[in-house]
Amino acid sequence: MGNEDLTDAELKGGKLKARKLKDGASRAARAMRRTARKAQRAANPADLHGPSPNPATNLAIADIALRGGSVLARRAVERAMLGKKYSDGHAKSILRGRSMGETLLHSVLARVALQSVPGAIIVGGGLVAKTLYDRSKAGRAKRAGRVKLDEMAQEGSEE
Repeated sequence: MGNEDLTDAELKGGKLKARKLKDGASRAARAMRRTARKAQRAANPADLHGPSPNPATNLAIADIALRGGSVLARRAVERAMLGKKYSDGHAKSILRGRSMGETLLHSVLARVALQSVPGAIIVGGGLVAKTLYDRSKAGRAKRAGRVKLDEMAQEGSEE
């Protein structure tokens, strides 16, 4: 359908609608630019402050908060993993009964896995190999695991 088939009123109405649409788009674009400028001004690092005027103190506060949050999250995940088979009290005593060596080993493995791709591959591969080994020796591994967790729980409840 070409323009010659339309009446003058229809052409004027179409042009009017196109003009309104263009004006609305222009207003929206201006509003977006205004919002973007406000966001840029608000995101200026010199304007962002923490609780202290000293940036080193703010960095220390953020670091402590992040580490504390990750410890709480880790404990919740550990309890949830043990909570599927053990009561809350028994799970807590198992976690308290871990030796310092086990805790350090797990921390070192996590750090190695997070710092590099080869480290992640090695640690991940080791965990997969251990899981496959445990599954191949399922009966013996379950008994050994239960005995180990019971020992850890006993040590944790003594503290």
